[in-house]
Amino acid sequence: MKRPIPMKTIGILGGMSDQATAEYYRMINEAVNQRLGGWDIAETLIQGVNFGNIEYFVRNNKWREARQYLEKKAIGAQNGGADILLCVSNTMHRVLDNISNIVDIPFIHIVDPTGEAIAKKGLSKVGLIGTRPVMQASFIIDRYRGHFDIEIVTPNEKDQTLIDQIIFNELVKGKIKESSRQFYVEVCHRLRDMGAQGIILGCTEIFLLIGQADMPDFPIFNTAELHVRAAVDMALAANV
Repeated sequence: MKRPIPMKTIGILGGMSDQATAEYYRMINEAVNQRLGGWDIAETLIQGVNFGNIEYFVRNNKWREARQYLEKKAIGAQNGGADILLCVSNTMHRVLDNISNIVDIPFIHIVDPTGEAIAKKGLSKVGLIGTRPVMQASFIIDRYRGHFDIEIVTPNEKDQTLIDQIIFNELVKGKIKESSRQFYVEVCHRLRDMGAQGIILGCTEIFLLIGQADMPDFPIFNTAELHVRAAVDMALAANV
């Protein structure tokens, strides 16, 4: 095999949180190694942000400031040599709708690989769990509906509050509690009762808590894993 192997550098807009970013890095490298074998892993560039800033922007609805902050970091990733850009947070895609006008490199929207996977299974109505902005605002829900004709159902207000608290107080800090896992599974069952044909894990830390094994007969769509697969496919396109 001719060296160096042709491969695009995957830019990871990370730090949202460090838990998700570490998992992205691990999964990307594992996926590339599975494809290429030997000692090969991905060529990556992590442009990390301070999650304290992100938490402040989200909690205080300072989306304009968040947009300015992340757009600057995206430019930094491009200038650092990234050929592809990912943002490891569903929530922060709210301020990246215009990113293709800010950077010249391809940006893989986190909704798209998941929407494609749902459509491939022939599902038309799925439940969504994530942070409150993901469950309540239209930026994620509208993309599933508009691009993939998928109807989204979300938990009730009380469940949304606790789901969000678990993400920010536990998962982003690497805390995994059995009581929280059981609660999330109960929420998934309630969404199923509302007509959902599957569940989107619309936060990139949620898969650390629950997964397909918790509901073997109900499709679970892990946005982080599907996002990674799409990035690796693009990065290795020259080798396909």
